[in-house]
Amino acid sequence: MACVLETPLRMSVLSEVTASSRHYVDRLFDPDPQKVLQGVIDMKNAVIGNNKQKANLIVLGAVPRHGSSWNTSRTPSSTLKGLSYHPMLLYLLQQETSSTELRTECAVVLGSLAMGTENNVKSLLDCHIIPALLQGLLSPELKFIEACLRCLRTIFTSPVTPEELLYTVRMQALKCFSVLAFENPQVSMTLVNVLVDGELLPQIFVKMLQRDKPIEMQLTSAKCLTYMCRAGAIQTDDNCIVLKTLPSLVRMCSKERLLEERVEGAETLAYLIETDVELQRIASITDHLIAMLSDYFKYPSSVSAITDIKRLDHDLKHAHELRQAAFKLYASLGANDEDIRKKIIETENMMDRIVNGLSESSIKVRLSAVRCLHSLSRSVQQLRTSFQDHAVWKPLMKVLQNAPDEVLVVASSTLCNLLLEFSPSKEPILESGAIELLCSLTQSENLALRVNGIWALMNMAFQAEQKIKADILQGLSTEQLFQLLSDSDVNVLMKTLGLLRNLLSTRPHIDQIMSSHGKQIMQAVTLILEGEHNIEVKEQTLCILANIADGTTAKELIMTNDDILQKIKYYMSHSNAKLQLAAMFCISNLIWNEEEGKRDSYFYVLSWTESIVKTKSFQGREWQMLGSSTMILRSRCKCSK
Repeated sequence: MACVLETPLRMSVLSEVTASSRHYVDRLFDPDPQKVLQGVIDMKNAVIGNNKQKANLIVLGAVPRHGSSWNTSRTPSSTLKGLSYHPMLLYLLQQETSSTELRTECAVVLGSLAMGTENNVKSLLDCHIIPALLQGLLSPELKFIEACLRCLRTIFTSPVTPEELLYTVRMQALKCFSVLAFENPQVSMTLVNVLVDGELLPQIFVKMLQRDKPIEMQLTSAKCLTYMCRAGAIQTDDNCIVLKTLPSLVRMCSKERLLEERVEGAETLAYLIETDVELQRIASITDHLIAMLSDYFKYPSSVSAITDIKRLDHDLKHAHELRQAAFKLYASLGANDEDIRKKIIETENMMDRIVNGLSESSIKVRLSAVRCLHSLSRSVQQLRTSFQDHAVWKPLMKVLQNAPDEVLVVASSTLCNLLLEFSPSKEPILESGAIELLCSLTQSENLALRVNGIWALMNMAFQAEQKIKADILQGLSTEQLFQLLSDSDVNVLMKTLGLLRNLLSTRPHIDQIMSSHGKQIMQAVTLILEGEHNIEVKEQTLCILANIADGTTAKELIMTNDDILQKIKYYMSHSNAKLQLAAMFCISNLIWNEEEGKRDSYFYVLSWTESIVKTKSFQGREWQMLGSSTMILRSRCKCSK
C-alpha cells in the first residue's frame, strides 16, 4: 500500500506547510552524514508537543515518486528525494551504514509522530513501520532498542492499530519469550520478575491460557511457563504450573484439537513433567491422559481413507509426528512411578506398538519408541513379564546395530537395564553377540556411549560364569580396559572400576584373572590410589583390592607389595569413614589365610589395625564398626594358628 494520506486532510494542511518544514525534510537527503544527523535532531525538537508541525512534516512529500509503494531494498540513491520524509526516516533507521545515533534519533522522531493524530499512526502503519522497528530490536545497541520499543508501544496503544496486527505482534513476542527461556536459567529468572502494567509476566502468560484465547496463544503461553519452570525460575508445585499449565497441555492432547496442536501439546507436556515425579502422577490422572494418548496411534484412520482423500493425506503427514509425540509423553509419564508404568503397558496393544516403533523408518519415531522402552525398562516386574513375553530385546539389538548416536545412547541405556541379573532377557542377549557390540561402544568418542557400554558390561559380569568373564576380558582387551581406567570422565572410571569389581568376584575367578592380568591391575590400582580422585573412586578401588585379597593365590600380589600395604595402612587412618572401612575390609580378607608361613605378615597387618583404632578418635557408629572389624581380624588370626 502506498504511503498516502486521505485527500481532504492532505489538501487542508498543504497551505500551511512552511519553508522551515521543507528545510527539515531537505536536510535528510544531504550527502554529509553529520548534516543528516543534525537535521533529524532539529526535526525531533520541532515536532515534540507540536501536532501541527507533525502534520506539516507528514504532508511534505507524502506520496512517493510516481505514486508507487515504498521499497527501500530497491531504492537507488538518485531517487531518494522521491520519498516522503517518514519513509526516509525508516530508510535511514534500517541502513547498517547509518550511525547508531542517527538510527536512534530516527526512531525517536517516528515515535513522536505516532503520538500525534490517529491519521499519523495510519500513515506510519501504511509505510510498514512495524517490521522495521521489530528488526531494530535485534541490534546490540541498547539505546536504539529502547527507542524502537517506545515507538512500538505508542503504535500498539493507538485505537487505529488493527487487532490482527496486535495479535500477530503478541504472538511473535510470546514465541520470542519461549525461545529465550528454553534451557536458560538466567533469562528465565529475569523474565519471571518482569512487571507489565503492575502484573508479573507469568501472570500475564496464565491469562493467555484461558479457553477463550486462540489455541496458538494458549499453546505458546504454556510453552513459556513450561520452559521457565524447567529452568528453575518457577517451582514445579506452583499453582500456575499444577492448576493452569499442566491441565491446559493435557487439554491440547484431546481429540477435539487439530493434529498439529495435539503433537505440540504432548511434546510440551512431556518436557514439563520429564524430571518431576509429582507432576508425572498428576498428569497421569488428568482427563484420562494415558488412554487418550492411545488415539495418537490410530492415524490414518480407515474412515478417512474411504471418505476424504484430503484428510487421508493430512493424516499421513502427521501420523509419524503423532506417534513420536505419544511415545515421548509415555516415556516421561513412566519415568519413575511403577503404577503408572503398569497402566501404560496395559494400554491397548502398547508393547506391540513399541516393538513396531523400534523398526519404523522415521528416526524421530524410533528414538521416541526407544525412550519409552527405556522408561518402562526401569520396572523389575515388567522386565520379568511384558518384556519377556514380547521379546523386546530382539528389535532393540537390531536398533543397536545401525543407528545415529542419539538413538544409540538411549538404546544402550535400555540394554543396561535388560542385562540386570533378574532380567530373563540377559541370557538371550548374551547369546546374540552383545559382548562384541558393547566392547565396541567403549571405544566411541561419544562419552554417553562409552559410559553405557562399560555400564552394560558391568551388569553382564555381575555373578557371571567364568566363560562370560573371560569373553568380556578378551573382547575388551587389557589395553582398552586400562585406557578406560585412565579416562578423564569420572563416570567412565567408576563404571570401569565396577566392572573390575564384578569380574574379580568368586575365589577361582579372582585367582584366574589375577594370574593373567594381575600386574596390570595392581599398577592401575596404585595409580588411582595415588591420584587426585574423589572419595567414591578411591572407595571403589579399595573394594577391588578387598576382592583381590579374598583370592587364594591372588592375595599374594598384595602381601608381597609393600607399596600397596602402605597405602592400605594410610587409608585406614584417613579422615573419611568410607575409606577407613574399605581399607579395613581389605585387611579382613588378607588375614583370612590358613598357611602357617604367612602368619607373621598377617599379625603385622593386625597390629596396624589395632594401633589405629587405639590412637585415632572415632565417634558413634564409626567406632563400633571399626572396633568390630578389629575383633574380626583378631579372631581370624586365631583361626589361622
